[in-house]
Amino acid sequence: MTQMDVQPAGRGSVESGEEAIAEVPVIEMRDISITFGAVRALSEVSLRLFPGEVHALMGENGAGKSTLIKALTGVYGIDKGTVLVGGEQHEFSSPAASQAAGISTVYQEVNLVPNLTVAENMLLGREPRRFGAINVKEMNRLAGVTLERLGLDIDPRSVLDQHPIAIQQLVAIARAVDVEATVLILDEPTSSLDADEVQKLFEVMRRLRDEGVAIVFVSHFLDQIYEISDRMTILRNGRLVEERMVRETSQLELVKLMIGRELETLERLDREAPHTDAETGTHVLRAVGLGRKGSIEATDLELFEGEVVGIAGLLGSGRTELARLLFGADTADTGELTIRSERRRLRSPRHAIDRKIAFSSEDRKDEGVVGDLTVADNMLLALQASRGWLRPIPQATRTRLVEEYVRVLDIRPADPTAMMRNLSGGNQQKVLLARWLITQPEILILDEPTRGIDIGAKAQIQAKVAELAAEGMSVVFISAELEEVLRLSDRIVVMRDRRKIDERPNVDVSVRDVLEIIAGEARTDGAPRA
Repeated sequence: MTQMDVQPAGRGSVESGEEAIAEVPVIEMRDISITFGAVRALSEVSLRLFPGEVHALMGENGAGKSTLIKALTGVYGIDKGTVLVGGEQHEFSSPAASQAAGISTVYQEVNLVPNLTVAENMLLGREPRRFGAINVKEMNRLAGVTLERLGLDIDPRSVLDQHPIAIQQLVAIARAVDVEATVLILDEPTSSLDADEVQKLFEVMRRLRDEGVAIVFVSHFLDQIYEISDRMTILRNGRLVEERMVRETSQLELVKLMIGRELETLERLDREAPHTDAETGTHVLRAVGLGRKGSIEATDLELFEGEVVGIAGLLGSGRTELARLLFGADTADTGELTIRSERRRLRSPRHAIDRKIAFSSEDRKDEGVVGDLTVADNMLLALQASRGWLRPIPQATRTRLVEEYVRVLDIRPADPTAMMRNLSGGNQQKVLLARWLITQPEILILDEPTRGIDIGAKAQIQAKVAELAAEGMSVVFISAELEEVLRLSDRIVVMRDRRKIDERPNVDVSVRDVLEIIAGEARTDGAPRA
């Protein structure tokens, strides 16, 4: 079913007993293309938004969701294609022009002024005046009317930063509504909210939907998409995949459309027998009820010596959040962590490094690579940090370690003095892997270590992970590529909606099995499907 096959039946179908929604979209984007230099960010992508609908914009990281939103809101110019508002062509040269057309956006990070009151934030730049001065009483009254309309019991006179992030999100929505928006874009609004806060947000969204507002909802939480959304548009690699009615699309179908490969072609690659037996192996780490409010629910995880535990799940499922708790990059609110039979509370990465835990972040650019330092300096950063900056690494040791890992990982160019920013993505990733291997960890946590690198470098890194496990190192391996997780792992942990939903030995587990678990269609007895 293509985009043009979908009829605007929407929430107001015969099944719901309501009148059908208008057949003319309030917004229609046709064949939008955007290029940044040599990179085609969007290629002929179309999007239709109907009044009185919640429209989910779906796709994995890098699919083009944010670019499409920024094109609609006037942040990015459009190289090709047209935007229609109420059937008439518009060009948005700025965010102000988009807002004037009735389009408002609430981002994941609340962009309000925390030291102002709720009312001041809601009417900022549009304050009612009397005799040239701001009429505070009238401003509070107007804000109160809008809040009451949305069913929000918030004092408009209260200072914004006195409220939790969930209330601040709702104030941002109230501000957007107060400028008479006909289209409301919510970009990851639930990422920092707990279950009760999400339900309050959904109440507000339903009120606005019933008033005829078209709502764009961006979220990686599948359960939330299916609870609140009427229609979805699925993007992949900057292209339109399909427009679908949510009620007509199973979660398994959605996962397959987002990932973009037919299940029959995703065969598990054979590998050697598991390195260790969870029944008789030696524990190196045990997490019980490890969790963090607004980040990940309480999670149990065991890791044995010489074992590779693969963490599978879609973006936003909680994979990275779990890794950060295990490394002390984030502090857990609940649960306990046992490392080599000793209970530990990791308050910082330094504590983790001291206990022989290493973590390679998925954010290679911002949390890994230091572009203005040499390959050698990048490679030795973690070891130097563990020693303390007053105890420099001896030059002979530096030379020996750098030369060894340049050779072992086949880093190119094989020049320790080369600037890190000049290396390819694959070779940068090898340098980051070397950075942690030099610290001689017992536990290695790898978050998307092969993302965005060529197939040759990917194969080398996969081979190195298997070799390290065979030598006794314990590895937590996170990847969006399910074939990769299945190729390397002894045991599979599946995450979804910020919680662990399944765990099983990697014995006769297929990509189809994992996708069905993620989509919520797996057998409940814990056994893989035949």
